[in-house]
Amino acid sequence: MKALLGRKIGMTQVFQENKVIPVTLIQTGPCRVLETKTKEKDGYQALQLGFEDIKRPRKSQKGKEVRFIKEFRMEGELPLQGSIIDSSVFQAGDLVQVSSVSKGKGFQGGVKRWGFAGRDATHGTKHEERTLGSTGSQQPQRVSKGKKMPGRMGSDRVTIVNLSVVHVDVEKQILGLKGAVPGAPGTVVEIRTR
Repeated sequence: MKALLGRKIGMTQVFQENKVIPVTLIQTGPCRVLETKTKEKDGYQALQLGFEDIKRPRKSQKGKEVRFIKEFRMEGELPLQGSIIDSSVFQAGDLVQVSSVSKGKGFQGGVKRWGFAGRDATHGTKHEERTLGSTGSQQPQRVSKGKKMPGRMGSDRVTIVNLSVVHVDVEKQILGLKGAVPGAPGTVVEIRTR
């Protein structure tokens, strides 16, 4: 299994075999291996990666002078602590899964959040075109838990699977993934093979 952290740059397109392919560009590592966890010592096998060095670390950050730390569970042989992992671990054609936080959309109504149809624009309806309608029944005389209602939308952790690597630029540390990756430009993303 290969894993890496990076920041979403944005989207572009690539032409392959007379087809236009949407590509998301990600500014990857280099990521430093901060710690390796083994089954003998910790009960499970994992790799702890650090991304983006901090120029002036605080006392509490001593030993791990990085802005983002993420642990990836892995099988097989782990790299040594202190080694550097960069975009060269991936090759064009690899299938990866990407996790990040989606764009926040704030407080939204039922029509945008859940895809409700809204009410009729005629037959006595006034200022209620985008309302929910009834929210409960006569019994149990309360709104049941899990009812689809207006509320905060977005800013959720989303994982997209089976994205293929289209382009790897080792010199500039840029990875091109086929398709869309959740989050706004600048969002930190986790990339790993399946």
